[in-house]
Amino acid sequence: MRVIFMGTPDFAASNLEAIYKAGYEIIAVVSQPDKPVGRHSELKPTEVKRKALELGISEILQPEKASDPDFIAHIRELKPDVIVVTAYGKILKKELLDIPKYGCINVHASLLPRWRGAAPIQWAVIEGDKETGVTSMLMDEGLDTGDMLMVRKIVPAADETGGSLFDKLAALGAELICDTLKGVEEGSLKPIPQPEEGSCYAKTLSKDMGNIDWNKDAAGIERLIRGLYPWPGTFTYYNGSMLKIHKAKLADHKVFADGTTPGTALAKDGKLYVAAGDGAIEITELQPESKKRMKTADYLRGNTIDGIFGRERG
Repeated sequence: MRVIFMGTPDFAASNLEAIYKAGYEIIAVVSQPDKPVGRHSELKPTEVKRKALELGISEILQPEKASDPDFIAHIRELKPDVIVVTAYGKILKKELLDIPKYGCINVHASLLPRWRGAAPIQWAVIEGDKETGVTSMLMDEGLDTGDMLMVRKIVPAADETGGSLFDKLAALGAELICDTLKGVEEGSLKPIPQPEEGSCYAKTLSKDMGNIDWNKDAAGIERLIRGLYPWPGTFTYYNGSMLKIHKAKLADHKVFADGTTPGTALAKDGKLYVAAGDGAIEITELQPESKKRMKTADYLRGNTIDGIFGRERG
């Protein structure tokens, strides 16, 4: 089976490696263009490009637009049997989707149609999903709306973070794509239309999302902290300075009296509690502005906190 692989981040790189190790003929890899990073704007290759080079794949394409006529013509000349797309980052046009014999197969990090969009992994944690997983599907022109081929499910851990779930689903997705390609080649898979109900949009993450609103309930805040870890992360402000929150948990007992102002902070016995709109959070790892990450107990040995955390510098 002649495979073209399209992807960009490390989640996709693990899928590429799995397909390669399974013995499929990868005739080309397509990824987003290299991006300038750092003070000197040095071009940094995508994780998929790095993996392709590591595997010795010679044909690496990085079009500015996947809709470019010359790019589409070249893909047609390559005569792929299938195009595998994992976190490529762009919606593909029908002209490209129609080229391969077996169509374009996408691996999506959600139990479709639950989370469609750019950040399904993090939103599954933020919203407290009891189960999640990966889905392979035949792509159409919609946003993650194609007919489903195979599904793999897992139950997130109680302390699951966006980062830890990312790693689990990347490994699961690598297994899934190999099983899917085998099933497609054998003709044993029957595409199943996605249900119309139950779909949510997993919007792109932004740094502003991490600015904690202490008026929200404690359970939701705790999930937000886990879901946005390690990126973009969560934070609050205290006495005019930013305080990044790396790890937290629900307070295991009632700390504050009813009616306490949300955001009220209390340091007690080496622990730091913050009142929420309902319940309280115990912060266990934090990072003061312009300083290193540290355990809360270490921070409290040299700092006094007695005030209110907020969403602005104040």
